Amino acid sequence: MSSPDIAGILDNSKELDRLRKEQEEVLVEINKMHKKLILSPEVVEKPGDSSLSKLKMLYMQAKELSESEVSISNQLLGQLDALMPSGTQGQHRRRIEGSEQKKKRVKADSEVPRLSPSMRSHLESLASLKGEQVAARITQENSGKDEWFVVKVIHFDKETREFEVLDEDPGEDEESTVQRKYKLPMSHIIPFPKRSDLSNIPDFPTGRHVLAVYPETTALYKATVCQTRKRKIDDYVVEFDDDEEDGNLPKRVVPFHRVVALPDGFRQ
Repeated sequence: MSSPDIAGILDNSKELDRLRKEQEEVLVEINKMHKKLILSPEVVEKPGDSSLSKLKMLYMQAKELSESEVSISNQLLGQLDALMPSGTQGQHRRRIEGSEQKKKRVKADSEVPRLSPSMRSHLESLASLKGEQVAARITQENSGKDEWFVVKVIHFDKETREFEVLDEDPGEDEESTVQRKYKLPMSHIIPFPKRSDLSNIPDFPTGRHVLAVYPETTALYKATVCQTRKRKIDDYVVEFDDDEEDGNLPKRVVPFHRVVALPDGFRQ
């Protein structure tokens, strides 16, 4: 084994190590973007927001790094094969043909978009919402206005990233009392805090604007937190916008699991 051969293998090994470290850095940035979109999915609807384009660029960078890693790995395999004792000509031909087929498979696989582990986990968590109640932004057909309601998740399609939900309480003002189904994008859905997992329950301070279910209804409205809670399981005391009685805004009590963060760019 000559020194140039060893040097070439070491150089490619170092390059392979560099590529993998760069991939890890890109993955960290992708996970940051995923977390941002999970916490505030409405941000993509803001004029001038570039979150999705940045995420696309990161995925493209990850794909290029992955393809470079495949190329360097194949070079290393070739260098090692050249240094190993060769077998019969027939065996050598079969080995090369198998290698070419493997390269074609790797190239084909690399062209298939792949989700990062964090995004797959996020999609799984959304799919697990089936049967649970969530806050949903629904555009009313008669007025064209967006309103927020409590609905039940029927299904989440991982391919289209759409929720199928059921409005179990159409209300007394509806022309029909038939429960209605809707298909909504991820950005129109906000999961409620889980009463069984207090570690992930947000704690909104006094003065914070939130989206809360109005008592004895299934509708959500903008409200302001009026009182600091002592425990995570304590109810919120809030004042709803446009809820005046005798010139004052009455304080309403809302369970903690029926209060969520006010979406960015909220309009109602």
